[in-house]
Amino acid sequence: MAFVQLADGELHYQLDGPEHAPVLVLSNSLGTDLHMWDGQIPLFAEHFRVLRFDTRGHGRSLVTPGPYNIEQLGRDVLALLDALHIERAHFCGLSMGGLIGQWLAINAGERLLSLVVCNTAAKIGEPAIWDPRIEMVLREGAAAMVALGDASIARWFTADFAAANPAATKRITDMLAATSPQGYAANCAAVRDADFREQLAAIQVPTLVIAGTEDAVTPPAGGHFIEQRVAGAHYAEFYGAHLSNVQAGDAFSHCVLNFLRAH
Repeated sequence: MAFVQLADGELHYQLDGPEHAPVLVLSNSLGTDLHMWDGQIPLFAEHFRVLRFDTRGHGRSLVTPGPYNIEQLGRDVLALLDALHIERAHFCGLSMGGLIGQWLAINAGERLLSLVVCNTAAKIGEPAIWDPRIEMVLREGAAAMVALGDASIARWFTADFAAANPAATKRITDMLAATSPQGYAANCAAVRDADFREQLAAIQVPTLVIAGTEDAVTPPAGGHFIEQRVAGAHYAEFYGAHLSNVQAGDAFSHCVLNFLRAH
C-alpha cells in the first residue's frame, strides 16, 4: 500500500502500468474506493501509468471532520500529483470524481492533458435529497452504510445487470458498507454544494462526457449540458445506470482509451 502525506493525514493511492508512460488519474464515485476501477486496469495499464486513489473520507485515505467541498478534494489531487512529481496527467472521474475533474479543469487546467467525466453533472441533486441522507448517516453510523448499500443497487445498476451479476454488484456495495460514515457524510456535503453550471465554458482541455441511458442519479441530460458548454467536448452513452464503468465494462474502457490515445 502506498500513501502520500497531506497536511492533515494520509491519502492512499495505487500505481499500475509502465513507469514512463503518460499518467492517467482515476477518481472514484461517492461511496466507493479505488477498486471500483479494477475492471479498467488491465487495458488502461497497457498504455498508461494509472494512478488511482481513495478520495478523502473513503477507503484507506484520511477521514477528517466534515463537511468537505470539491475544491478541497481537487486540491488533494494536486497535492498527490505534486508529491509524485507528476506535472500533467489525463483525468477520468465518475460521479463525485467527475465533479472533482470539473473543478480541476476549471481551476488547474494546466495540469490536465485531457478530461473524462462519467455519470456526473455540473450540479448533482438538491439539498432536499442530500441533507436527510447526511443526517441519517451521522445518526445511525455503520448500520446506515449497510442500508445505503442495499438501496444503492437500484441506483448503480439496472435490474437486469444486478440479477445477472450478483458478485459484481456485491463487490461494489461492500465498498459502500465499509466506507466511514463520517467520511461519507462529509463527501455528501461536497457533492451537495458543488455547482459548476456557470463555469463550464472555462474548461479548455479536451473533454469526453460519458452517460448511462438508465442513470437516474445523473441522467444523460446532465451529460449533454456539460457537452454543450465545453468547447469541442465529445459525448458517449452506454446502456446502464450510474456506474457505467462497471456495467458497460469493456465498451466503456475502449471508449475512454480511444479518446485518451487521440489526445
